[in-house]
Amino acid sequence: MKKYDFNSLETIKKALYKREKELFFPGACKSETGIRRFENDVSPSDYRQSFSIDVDRILHSMAYTRYIDKTQVFSLINNNHITHRVLHVQLVSKISRSIGRFLGLNEDLIEAIALGHDIGHTPFGHDGERILSELCEAGGIGFFRHSVQSVQFLDRVERNGKGWNLCLQTLDGILCHDGEIHNRMLKPEKDKSFSRLKKEIEDKKNMHGTQLVPMTLEGCLVRMADTVSYVGRDIEDARRLGLIKRTDIPGNIADILGDTNGKIVFALVTDLIINSHKQKYISFSREISEALSALKQFNMERIYMNPGIKKHLGAIKRIFEYLFEQFLNDLKKRNFGSVIYTGFLKDMSDRYMEKHKDEEIVRDFIAGMTDNYFLRQSPEKMRPVAYFL
Repeated sequence: MKKYDFNSLETIKKALYKREKELFFPGACKSETGIRRFENDVSPSDYRQSFSIDVDRILHSMAYTRYIDKTQVFSLINNNHITHRVLHVQLVSKISRSIGRFLGLNEDLIEAIALGHDIGHTPFGHDGERILSELCEAGGIGFFRHSVQSVQFLDRVERNGKGWNLCLQTLDGILCHDGEIHNRMLKPEKDKSFSRLKKEIEDKKNMHGTQLVPMTLEGCLVRMADTVSYVGRDIEDARRLGLIKRTDIPGNIADILGDTNGKIVFALVTDLIINSHKQKYISFSREISEALSALKQFNMERIYMNPGIKKHLGAIKRIFEYLFEQFLNDLKKRNFGSVIYTGFLKDMSDRYMEKHKDEEIVRDFIAGMTDNYFLRQSPEKMRPVAYFL
């Protein structure tokens, strides 16, 4: 391997730290402040900045590759032009980094949070999340929350149970993203620790309705950008599938936000930049926030709860129940020929096995599945067939 002058690279790294201090907004999270549980995990010769390392680790995770076949909103529908989870996280990353550049925030941290925020999503999206949550609660391991599971995968499952040792600020932003909750304004709750992270995870799993706030402006921004990225895009997908017409959007909302994804994103992004610039919070204006809240309610009633996209929900629920029971029995009976052993627990660290109950292992295995892999684990007669709208 060729030898490099790492001293010169270290000099460049220090210059980048200096540039952050000069260019970033005072409330931005500087790369030098990145906190890891195990600091010796990063080589002294590694010249990347802390959150840039987190981005690389997330991109190279096994869980990230599985985004490609995870439902965003619409599943089992024969249409190649609707949004899947992988595109959603890319849109969140792009939109939040664009806003962050105008606000003088740390784009590396923004990207790390954005790319990792939905890694914990189950197969079949929020419907799958609700079903798995019922099974987890019945199994005595608390509610299932995809934000908690995202941290679980990156911190305790990846790399055979060793995790990626990501920075606290990255994990916190992922845990607190809660894109479904509507907020006009978010102000960071600073000075968190890994012990606080652990408590917030337990609260989220065990107390219904727990709402968390990120510790950085970057985390607050990604949470807002999550909504920006999906609210108009879901309308375009639903329109493409014939579920709604553009004229169905209430006129009082369309007059403020627009009636296309492009107009909606532009209106929301512009408003966030104007109202958050040089502030210690991330905020929409009151008018835009109220219009956005109304648009989200329109989406809920006309798209997310539309019976036209719930045709296979009963079959999906039966498969979740079947697999959860089957894999739990395989663990209790030590059925080493089961796919939960050969496809998930093979080479898993003793630490992971010792720290997790059987129900938690099953949860982790099922939550990590892609849609197609999930279906293939069930008997063929149970599998629903994709349909056209």
